[in-house]
Amino acid sequence: MFATYVVVTVLTSVVNGSAALANLIGHDYPKSQADKLGVPRSWTRPLGTLLALGAAGLVAGFAVPLLGRAAAVGLVLYFLGALWAHLRIGDHQLGVWAVFFCLPVAALAVNLAHHGTW
Repeated sequence: MFATYVVVTVLTSVVNGSAALANLIGHDYPKSQADKLGVPRSWTRPLGTLLALGAAGLVAGFAVPLLGRAAAVGLVLYFLGALWAHLRIGDHQLGVWAVFFCLPVAALAVNLAHHGTW
């Protein structure tokens, strides 16, 4: 179980950290998504910061499991907000969103399985 916990947590952290970096450096993809979803481009850096904090919190969860759980919950909520933004404009191409959503859900599940309940 420990190996699964480590792999899922690290994978989730790397994927979200990469997305955070793209937002923070001003990559074209987050900008185009912001335009598509009707989100001000000025939000890309704050949203990238939230992703970075979530990614860091997942890793910190190895030392403080409650912090890892909180980070996973925060990322789940973040991506539920992203789902709302997509559905609000009628965008039903949610494959990439599903991957980004399922990873923190899995990270939360393995954290709870490894460390026990809250």
